[in-house]
Amino acid sequence: MSAADRFDPAALIEQACQWAGSEDFGTEFDEKETWREGLGLLCDGFVAEARLNDLGVEIAALDVVRALKNRLQVVDWRKVHPEIAEETVERPIFIVGQPRTGTTILFDLLAQDPALRPPLTWEVDAPLPVPRPDTYETDPRIAETQASLEMSEQIIPGFMSWHPMGAQVGQECVRITASQFCSMIFSVQYRLPTYYKWLLYEADHRHAYRYHRIFLQHLQSGVRGQWLLKSPAHLWTLDTLLETYPDAVIVQTHRDPLKVISSVSALTNHLRRMASDETSIADCAVQSCEEIVVGLQRGMTLRESLPPGQVIDVQFADFMRDPFATIRSLYGRLDRELTPVAEQRMRDYLAGHPGDGGGGRYSWADTGLDAEQLREQVAAYQERYDVPTEPLK
Repeated sequence: MSAADRFDPAALIEQACQWAGSEDFGTEFDEKETWREGLGLLCDGFVAEARLNDLGVEIAALDVVRALKNRLQVVDWRKVHPEIAEETVERPIFIVGQPRTGTTILFDLLAQDPALRPPLTWEVDAPLPVPRPDTYETDPRIAETQASLEMSEQIIPGFMSWHPMGAQVGQECVRITASQFCSMIFSVQYRLPTYYKWLLYEADHRHAYRYHRIFLQHLQSGVRGQWLLKSPAHLWTLDTLLETYPDAVIVQTHRDPLKVISSVSALTNHLRRMASDETSIADCAVQSCEEIVVGLQRGMTLRESLPPGQVIDVQFADFMRDPFATIRSLYGRLDRELTPVAEQRMRDYLAGHPGDGGGGRYSWADTGLDAEQLREQVAAYQERYDVPTEPLK
């Protein structure tokens, strides 16, 4: 089967419908089926631009079918349980810093607080049936998801050390909005220049956030808690995020953007090796640079219209120097109590996940970018948030 046939949207949709046992993608909340635009662009990119190897074709096709299947199942469950539509999502906390700015470890530490509710990888990847409190730690989907993640490590040794993942670890919002096909997850994992430009400049993200809310309602109808969420892509669309979640609290982490670009370009290249034999850090850096610069500039603009207390800034350097001083300060701003139980769980988690000194895996020279020119582009951001410049390796 040719790549064009493998990525025929109609065939992928049919496969997902057979898998899910349903054909309703949620026209009641997306009458124009806006998800089809992103799916079409994505499939075109997989054929013409992604440079997939044979394994990559199957991985990408499975990603698409899984996203379609999850959407079908969530919609079908909601029809059987219409009371889910009445679920309220109150004061969610969104971590929106750029990749490689400490967002993952901050997210994972805060997730140790029993009062906070991150969406876990296993329930995001397999949301049916709704998770239940009595089996939340033992559900068989946990082992299935973990086995799938460990298979990635077998394909690319060292994959999990670059970006630690686990079935019972909090998952990013982009994996949820994958089912709207308006998500950064695809353009990071695969080379998709047309798709990422559309996502950055043209896509209407309102339906992605609408689906995101529907998904959170779905999960919390089974296991409740105040939502703790994370994705750098939210910086592009803070206005749309807050239209959907007006009482959300935004936590933005800050680090020298050039260090961020250098690190995330290397990580993106590593991720793409899963599905392609033709990838380079320099190629990834062109996209990473544009996305990060646009994200920072757009974020600054959008924040000007927000109430001062709605965004909490966290400096990467401060967090790395004293994580718990940062967390205590953050809890104070959130008007939350850092209980002894929560703090001890965080300390235990940090002791078990000390990091691996990943800075040795990348260098600025690998990006092929002009540091002086880029420094000028991000100067306003660094000045606005007092972000220190770090030496480049």
